[in-house]
Amino acid sequence: MELIWLEDYLALAETLNFSRAAEARHVTQPAFSRRIRALEDWAGAALFTRTTHNVALTPAGEHFHSQAEILTRALHQLRRDTLEVSGRGAGPLSIAATHALSFTFFPKWVRGNDRVLALGNLNLISDSMQACEQMMLRGDTPFLLCHHHPNMGGRLQAGRFRSIVVGADSLVPFSAPGPDGTARWSLNGGAAVKYLGYSGQSGLGRIVAAWLAASDRSFALETIFTSHLAATLLSMARAGDGVAWLPRTLAEDDIAAGLLVEAGEPDLAIPIEIRLFRPVARLGHAAEEVWAAFERG
Repeated sequence: MELIWLEDYLALAETLNFSRAAEARHVTQPAFSRRIRALEDWAGAALFTRTTHNVALTPAGEHFHSQAEILTRALHQLRRDTLEVSGRGAGPLSIAATHALSFTFFPKWVRGNDRVLALGNLNLISDSMQACEQMMLRGDTPFLLCHHHPNMGGRLQAGRFRSIVVGADSLVPFSAPGPDGTARWSLNGGAAVKYLGYSGQSGLGRIVAAWLAASDRSFALETIFTSHLAATLLSMARAGDGVAWLPRTLAEDDIAAGLLVEAGEPDLAIPIEIRLFRPVARLGHAAEEVWAAFERG
């Protein structure tokens, strides 16, 4: 058994595509396929079914999944702990954060927490929610900062991860103003409104999609563009291309400058939390100190 086999398995279980998984693992597809076969030989069972157009987890592969995530994270943590005990683990401590919070909330939040800054070198990793979840599940980072809503779903199960609320925000439908100062694209019924939406990689997209599916709305949306980056949607909304549900913390400068206005009634805003996640399992000494400082802060 090799750790890279487990990491390969998790990449393929996530993408269900050999080419994309091999690219994510920075290896050629033939070499990647050989390593998956080696893992299956070790396990004594097929973990994936393969057809010309489809890859899927077998029942054995489904059973293997949760333990593979736990074991991979535990092995990475064991290595970090060993390096720390040996005096060689004093490198930067990583915090993964979604793009929208990396640009707005994170700098102010860390600067306002003297206890955290006093602990030393922090390394911010900014990516989509999907990528940040993968990093947490693999054990690449001990912390994840993200927007959260009870209906958004996700892969960080309560029994294996816990979190604290560190801030509040709201997702609000914004549009560029028209000549009269009201929203160019208004969500007050009538014709379908051009919609700038989030892609499946986005945690904000999950929140908006769940809210739209559950709401009794009187307006219709015509999706014309998607991105996992809220900053991209903000730029297009500012240019007048359509309506986008954006974090108010991200849009506040454009609101103050009159470049964005709310596109509907106040009840179309979605209250959301900003949460810091960590594994339930014990972290290294430095990471536990950072967590304690965030809890106190």
